[in-house]
Amino acid sequence: MSTPHNAANIGDLAERILLPGDPLRAKHIAETFLEGAKLYTDIRNIYGYTGKYKGVPVSVQGTGMGIPSFSIYVHELINVFGVKKLIRVGSCGGMHKDVKLRDVIVAQAATTDSSIAEQVFGGAVHFALISDFDLLEKAVNTARKLNKAVKVGNIICTDRFYNDYADVDGVFSSGGRSLNDKLVQYGILAVEMETAALYLLAAEAGVQGLGIFTVSDHIVTHEEVAPHERETTFNDMVEVALETIIQD
Repeated sequence: MSTPHNAANIGDLAERILLPGDPLRAKHIAETFLEGAKLYTDIRNIYGYTGKYKGVPVSVQGTGMGIPSFSIYVHELINVFGVKKLIRVGSCGGMHKDVKLRDVIVAQAATTDSSIAEQVFGGAVHFALISDFDLLEKAVNTARKLNKAVKVGNIICTDRFYNDYADVDGVFSSGGRSLNDKLVQYGILAVEMETAALYLLAAEAGVQGLGIFTVSDHIVTHEEVAPHERETTFNDMVEVALETIIQD
């Protein structure tokens, strides 16, 4: 059973999946890390593959950028194709002073400016968007065993890429301090655009979701990794994710 967005048939996908936004990163992961990887979809040039990592079936699926695109793919992966464990592997923009270029970040929670949770709950509650603790714990322990440093904490998931909170004023600014400053003060490590949707959809379906990122640029220092490097050089993040997701 395919969908308008995914050419896979039931059984083509593993219950464990990595979710890069960039379809070329999906291709790189499949070709570099998975044994016997087979392409199951390329609709809209969004690639999905299934293979094995250390003998365990694992899929990898591009999602595109932003909550709307991500939500379409993840909703179908969970509700049509039966995926149970989902780890987003993507790039993020560093915000905190302790976060450096190419650092690996594990998102314990996702603060957001999106109304995605409000669309579900209305104004009754402000639903907390958090990772699955089992996956989170396994990821941190895995990184330690692999001797790969990771930073764990809260990230912000935004709806707009070109949204410089440093310039926001009015209700968001006081005493010359920008919203960026406040976010960092409250422990926000980095910014990205999809993980709030993952944590909401995973909670709805009772499945496991986790976001792991590599810092590709820094909004304070203005450093950045070249676009072609983002596709292929974030292997520490991918290795941590794969070693995590194959654990029972």
